[in-house]
Amino acid sequence: MINFLKGPAFIFLLGAFLNVRAQETDSAYVRSHYTKIERQIPMRDGVKLFTSIYIPKDQSKKYPFLMTRTPYTVAPYGEGKYKTSLGTFPALMREGFIFVYQDVRGRWMSEGTFEDIRPQTTQKGNKAIDESTDTYDTIDWLIKNVQHNNGNVGISGISYPGFYSTTSLPNAHPALKAVSPQAPVTDWFLGDDFHHRGVLFLMDAFSFMSSFGVPRPQPITPEKGPKGLVFPIKDNYRFYLEAGSVKNLKDRYFADSIRFWNNLFKHPNLDTFWKSRVILPHLKNVRPAVMVVGGFFDAEDAYGTFATYKAIEKQNPGANNILVAGPWFHGGWVRSDGSFFGDIQFGQATSTYYQENFELPFFKYYLKGEGTFNPAEANIFVTGSNSWKKFKSWPPAETETRNLYLQPNGKLSFTKVGLTDSWDEYVSDPAHPVPYQDGIQTKRTREYMIDDQRFAARRPDVKTYQTDALAEDITLTGPILANLVVSTTGTDADYVVKLIDVYPENEPDPNPNPKNLIMGGYQMLVRGEIMRGKYRNSFEKPEPFIPGQITKVNYPLPDIAHTFKKGHKIMIQIQNTWFPLADRNPQKFMDTYQAQPQDFQKATHRIYHDVNNSSYITVSQLKP
Repeated sequence: MINFLKGPAFIFLLGAFLNVRAQETDSAYVRSHYTKIERQIPMRDGVKLFTSIYIPKDQSKKYPFLMTRTPYTVAPYGEGKYKTSLGTFPALMREGFIFVYQDVRGRWMSEGTFEDIRPQTTQKGNKAIDESTDTYDTIDWLIKNVQHNNGNVGISGISYPGFYSTTSLPNAHPALKAVSPQAPVTDWFLGDDFHHRGVLFLMDAFSFMSSFGVPRPQPITPEKGPKGLVFPIKDNYRFYLEAGSVKNLKDRYFADSIRFWNNLFKHPNLDTFWKSRVILPHLKNVRPAVMVVGGFFDAEDAYGTFATYKAIEKQNPGANNILVAGPWFHGGWVRSDGSFFGDIQFGQATSTYYQENFELPFFKYYLKGEGTFNPAEANIFVTGSNSWKKFKSWPPAETETRNLYLQPNGKLSFTKVGLTDSWDEYVSDPAHPVPYQDGIQTKRTREYMIDDQRFAARRPDVKTYQTDALAEDITLTGPILANLVVSTTGTDADYVVKLIDVYPENEPDPNPNPKNLIMGGYQMLVRGEIMRGKYRNSFEKPEPFIPGQITKVNYPLPDIAHTFKKGHKIMIQIQNTWFPLADRNPQKFMDTYQAQPQDFQKATHRIYHDVNNSSYITVSQLKP
C-alpha cells in the first residue's frame, strides 16, 4: 500500500472519519434509547408552537426536561425522523433527559408571527404574549402532558437560542430550575451581531438577513424554505466595496422585501425600537439557577455574555448566578475541544473541561438533585498564561486600575506624557478602508478575533503604539475603556481601538507548521472594538464633530482575561475603518444608511498625546 497521506492532511481526514463514525454512533443511540413525539403546543392566545420531544425509553424512573427554543428549526420533522444527537454534547444525551426542541412563534412549523428579538409585553390578559409567556405556557403544558417527568425543567441555548434562554427568566414558571444563556443575543445596537457602538456590522447583518429575514409562508420546512444569497464576488472586501454603499446593497438585493433590514434604515439611532428589544432591564426577581456562558473570542455575541451576567447580578442581589468564560469562538465550548483557536494554542482541551466540570454537573445537580456543583462566581480561562482562574466576582475585585498612555514615536507606557503639542496625523480614505483581516475571505471568519495584526501595522492609516518588552507578566481582566483625544477635518468619524499581544522575535514556530506560520513578532489580537464618533455623547442624539476641534471620544471595549507574558509587548492600534466587518463612515455628519458613493470623503485625523490632551487606555491589572 502506498502511504500518500501523512502529517496534517492525514490528521484532518482521520478526524473527519472519526467524526462521521461518532455521528453514526450517536444517531443509533438516539433511536435505541429515545422515543420521539411531535406536538403543537397551544399558547395562551391560541397560537400553537411546533415542538419535538425526545423521551427516554427506560421508564423505570422519572426525568427532567432539558429544552431549547430556536428560530433555526427543530428539524428533522416527522416522528419517525430523529436528530443524530441530543443536547450539546454526547454526555448530556447519555445522562438521560426529556429533550425538548421548539420552533419559536412564527418560525418554520410554528404558527403566529415572528418578531426579531421580540420585545417584552407591557400589556395584560391572554392576548398579551412575548417570549417569556410562550416559554411559561410551553413548560406548563409539558409538565401536565408528558409522562414520567420529575417536575423540573432546564433551558439552554447558544446565540439566538441563548436569547430565548434569557427570556425564560422574567416571571419564570415554578418548574424552571436551571437556565444557561450561552453567547446570548442581547443588544443589537450596542454590541451583538448587527451593531457595535452604533456601527453597522455589515457582513453579519447582510449575510444573515439575506436568508434568515426572507418572508416565508407558514408553516414550512427547511427544504422548502428560502436559500442563502449566492455572492457574485467571492472576495468579500471587493463585494462590499464595489457595492458603493449600504443603501446600494439594500436596493440591489433586498428592495423592501426584508422587514428587519428595512427597520435598520428606519431606526439609525438608538430609539424605542432598539431599546424595547433589550431584555436586560427585565431580568429582575430571577429565581432559577443561572449559568451564563461565553467566549472571549466570540465574533457574534461576546457583548451579550458579560452584559447578561452583570445585569442579573446588579438587579438580583443574592441570585444564584454564575459566569463561565473561556478562549472560545461562537459556541466553541461545545463545537470544538477548545485546545486551540486560529494560530493560538491553549495547552489543554478547554471545552472538554467546561463540559465535564460545568454544564453536565449544572443540569444534573439542579434538575436531578444528583452529584455536587460548587463553582466559583466567575470561572475564567485566562489566555496567555493558559490557566483556569476562579474569582469571587466579575470583574474581579482584586485588580488595580491603570492607564496605558499613548506616547510620541509609537511608544506606549503606564507613565503619563510630559510633552506639550504632541500628536500623530494621518489621512483615512473610505475608498481604501483598512481590512479587518489579512488575505482574501469569502465570508466573515471567526478567527479574526484572535488573528495576527501585522498586516494592519504596515498601513499608514493605522497608528501603532507599543510598550518595551515586559519585565514581568501582566494579567488584565475585565472591561477596557478607550479614552481618545482626537480631531478630524470631517464632521464624523469611526474609531477602532485594538489591544494586541506582541510576541518576542525569538518565539518558536509551531511544530509541525502546516502553513509556515512565523510566530516571532506575531501580533495577537486580544480585543478590538469600534465606535461611531457622532454617538460619543449620546446614542439617541448624534452630534457632528467641529472640523479641527480637539474632541474626546471615550467608549468601553468588551471584557478580557489575558496575560501578557514576560518578554512580550503590549500594543494598541488605532484606525478609522474596519472593513467590511463594519460599514464605512462617510466622514461627514449624515444618516449613514442614506449615504451614496459620492458622500464618502477623505479626512485628516489627529490623535493627541500630550500633557493636556492625553489619549490612554484604562485597564484592570490583576494583583499578584
